[in-house]
Amino acid sequence: MLDIPALRAALLAWYDAQARDLPWRTGPAAGKAGRRSDPYRVWLSEVMLQQTTVPHATPYFLGFTQRWPTVRDLAAVDDGELMAAWAGLGYYARARNLLACARAVAADHGGVFPDTEEGLRALPGVGAYTAAAVAAIAFDRPANVVDGNVERVMARLFAVEDPVPDAKPELKRLAGDLVTAERPGDWAQALMDLGATICRPKGPLCDRCPIQPWCEGSKTGAPETYPRKTRKADRPRRFGVAYVLTRGDATALVRRPPKGLLGGMLGLPTSDWRDHPWADIEAAEAAPTAGAWRDFGAVEHVFTHFALTLRVLRAESNGEGDFVWTGPEGLGALPSVFLKAARAGRERLV
Repeated sequence: MLDIPALRAALLAWYDAQARDLPWRTGPAAGKAGRRSDPYRVWLSEVMLQQTTVPHATPYFLGFTQRWPTVRDLAAVDDGELMAAWAGLGYYARARNLLACARAVAADHGGVFPDTEEGLRALPGVGAYTAAAVAAIAFDRPANVVDGNVERVMARLFAVEDPVPDAKPELKRLAGDLVTAERPGDWAQALMDLGATICRPKGPLCDRCPIQPWCEGSKTGAPETYPRKTRKADRPRRFGVAYVLTRGDATALVRRPPKGLLGGMLGLPTSDWRDHPWADIEAAEAAPTAGAWRDFGAVEHVFTHFALTLRVLRAESNGEGDFVWTGPEGLGALPSVFLKAARAGRERLV
């Protein structure tokens, strides 16, 4: 039978010595001295980290907290400014939810985050995982915080044979059995750190793992095979046309509709995205303005649920149309799919 107190003591002792130094985190020593993490910074970091890595998210986090050091500051920002600052983090619905949540905290809660999972779940855009993470890390509530790292640790610790995603409820239940009122914030972060640095997806460092004596996956001799996975279905492919309309060094952009993929973002004008390629005549007819459109090849981009082949056409502006014009320095703020297309359309300009 699993000795939960011994396992917890081993992992927390490891965390005390090996905790990652992260800009949104209050370390274990400071925590023991009574200092708590700022709920705003915890919430912001968790939203950013949902679909990206710590190295990629860190400069964004530092930039956000320098420009908007409190949730009230973030709540006051213009939608377009927030979207531009988010560019490169992807999944732009999260940026819209981020702003909605900040405004709700500022307007309805006096700029103070609720300190319970239930209260946090009531905020716009805050799901079960984020509510649990903020409750545990910022308020030291005994919440069950289960991200991909924690799922992997549980799958190996208990040698769970059911594949993900079907195994997710079981992995969450197993993780919940290990949560107690003792240092819940540190416990959540210790599991995250263990998964990120020791119990890695490939090449787990079992000889350095503080809970290896209890790990059933390690005992099989093949811990890297957990969690078991079902074969992914082939990602469907869609096709579209991006239009690089230029006026000297400037490029024409449009504001995308507020709803849907990349909603509210500035981007290149495009055709619809559909399940078969665009013929030359169709591509020209769908252009945002008349012009001598030249073919500049295509770029590839992968979204979560589909792959996109985006044909790139370029023309010089004839003065028609309602566009937002930006110089080369403004292209870097575009979502990556449009940045790829803009670069392809401008690289051969003479």
